[in-house]
Amino acid sequence: MKKFAGFPAKMQFTPLPNLFFSAILPDISDIAELKTTLHIFSSLYVKRGYPRFVTYQELLHNQSLMSSLGDRAEESLRHALEMALQRGTILHIRLDRDGAAEDLYFLNSESDRQVVARIDNGELTLPGLKTGGPAYADIETKPQPNIFALYEENIGILTPMIADELREAEKLYPEGWMRDAIKEAVNQNIRKKSYILAMLERWATEGKTDGAYQRDFKKADPDKYIKGKYGHIVRR
Repeated sequence: MKKFAGFPAKMQFTPLPNLFFSAILPDISDIAELKTTLHIFSSLYVKRGYPRFVTYQELLHNQSLMSSLGDRAEESLRHALEMALQRGTILHIRLDRDGAAEDLYFLNSESDRQVVARIDNGELTLPGLKTGGPAYADIETKPQPNIFALYEENIGILTPMIADELREAEKLYPEGWMRDAIKEAVNQNIRKKSYILAMLERWATEGKTDGAYQRDFKKADPDKYIKGKYGHIVRR
């Protein structure tokens, strides 16, 4: 066994949900399932755009993953994916690309359950892909505001904690305010949750329809929102 030389001073990290360690990892006994699951997390983290998913072909051509699965790597990969699906860690949907099946895998998160359901019933289409078969796993969906998808598309990764904060903000502020706040955050190129929440608080205090808000977004002073409850954590 070749000894690892150690981690360098500067390196990239792949975040994992805390629930992975408490609710999933203790029950995984198959090393192939564990390796595949971790590689899926890593692949999804570096993805950009909406929605984020990893295909079977991407996993199959992941040299690091396949070399770690041994001589019967592809068989181990299929078995690992099936186990992860049965465990509920990931979601799967099969689409058609130019007459050939394309297997897509998503994280079993609230936002991705909604995405898969929308793809499956034809509400959401992906470039070059069309529905070609049912998902392997049963998917329970709940009505979800489009605000989650809007946040992921324009601001960043939607964690369970951020989803809770967005949900609470939508209950607290009038309908449409969150969408408008995200729009101004994008326009000002301050893609931070704290900036959005500070903006909402400001609107609630001073009025959303005041002269400052009615001015063109590009002419508005973005620093006016770096005040109040969230001002100390908003940074450009």
